[in-house]
Amino acid sequence: MKKLVAYITSCYPEKSFSIDLALSLAQHGVDSLELGVPFSDPVADGPVIEEANHLSLQSGFKFQDLLDISREISQEIDTLWMGYFNPFYQYKIDKLTKVMQNLHVSGLIIPDLPFEEALVYETIFQKHSIANISFVAPTDSDERIKKITKNAQKFIYMVAYAGITGTSASEDLTPFISSIRTHTSTPVYVGFGVNETTAKEKSKNTDGVIVGSAFVKILLNENLSYTNKIEQCCNLADIIKNEINI
Repeated sequence: MKKLVAYITSCYPEKSFSIDLALSLAQHGVDSLELGVPFSDPVADGPVIEEANHLSLQSGFKFQDLLDISREISQEIDTLWMGYFNPFYQYKIDKLTKVMQNLHVSGLIIPDLPFEEALVYETIFQKHSIANISFVAPTDSDERIKKITKNAQKFIYMVAYAGITGTSASEDLTPFISSIRTHTSTPVYVGFGVNETTAKEKSKNTDGVIVGSAFVKILLNENLSYTNKIEQCCNLADIIKNEINI
């Protein structure tokens, strides 16, 4: 069965809500959760996730909040931290990965940490059994794909196109996926522009999908109560999980 990874922005609208939403999504087909770490300049994210980042920061998000949320949910749903390198670096990578291990957080997704720079921390990640998720994009050469995927762990984050999250550009990814498959047996998940209408098509020949903006749009809807937001997110998860496994 193909996997569903869901992204939510930590502490938006608030910490207790993030915990309740995560635990609810675990009951509605979400296999792994990306806990987004709010950052002032989320360069790889589109306007939807960027807005949620800013609102979370404005409401007083602290790194400790991320730890608190993780402590409550990581035993119930596979949890990864998605964020930009600066906050992780400031926390100190060795300390960070040790804390993650203690909290049962399984991996990091860092879109602005190039593969070559990440190699510097590879032994630290291994020491604490933390997967640093590898990104590959259609613009990567076959040689580079081979290099990136050689020691890829957990899953490979396949960027569906060059751009930012939340848009719905479409292209034939079959040759790209085939190229990845020749170099690795690590599961390949597709991200960027995946929602309830695109999930089935984008998931072809992959092992799963990563969905972010579609969930965060619901969270940003101020006309919905907290209960309604959780219900709509869970309904969306049910739909997408079904679509990718038809």
